Amino acid sequence: MPVLVVENSEDYQKAISADKTTVALFSAEWAEQCAQVNDVLKELANILGDKLQFITLNAEKFPDISMKHQIEAVPTVIFFNKGSAVDRVDGVDIAAISSKSKKLAESVSSAAATGQTLEDRLKALINKAPLMIFMKGDRNAPRCGFSKQLIAIVNDTNLPYETFDILSDEEVRQGLKTYSDWPTYPQVYVKGELIGGLDIIKELVANNELEASLKG
Repeated sequence: MPVLVVENSEDYQKAISADKTTVALFSAEWAEQCAQVNDVLKELANILGDKLQFITLNAEKFPDISMKHQIEAVPTVIFFNKGSAVDRVDGVDIAAISSKSKKLAESVSSAAATGQTLEDRLKALINKAPLMIFMKGDRNAPRCGFSKQLIAIVNDTNLPYETFDILSDEEVRQGLKTYSDWPTYPQVYVKGELIGGLDIIKELVANNELEASLKG
């Protein structure tokens, strides 16, 4: 399957909003590295074209689109799922472009095999435990300061809970932001309902409402 060259904004919008996950290369004719990345996309399109679609557009011809996605240099590759950017690679990182493309293709195959959409998967994860925390790292090894603070607070309640490492799954990491309309992590859910992030948890502590809120 060839790499589609986008000639106008309508074709671009149609491509990124398609059912297939789209790999989009923002390039410029003067940048030799872009040709290198485009060649890689052609190879990936031959291998993964039944699951993903690959497009390329001249970043300078589409300034509004480039500004929207904060394209500060070329080449930049952005991965779209039904109109939303779910991941990106800035610069010439062939290994990252290949691995992210293959991982997304595997995700498509998995969803097709189980018949499970991303929304179904997010609902299942949110309801995996009565108290569910989505964070960077896990309860035993938080990988950011906010997650570490949150786990320390929740541990003090002695309530049982489960965690999910959003760094292990880019689809969940990006999809949950949209699904819950909450742009940051960590995120705390009680019986399938979003409570909020670290700031909300600290407010509940200050108001002596934490334990009652986490029990639901």
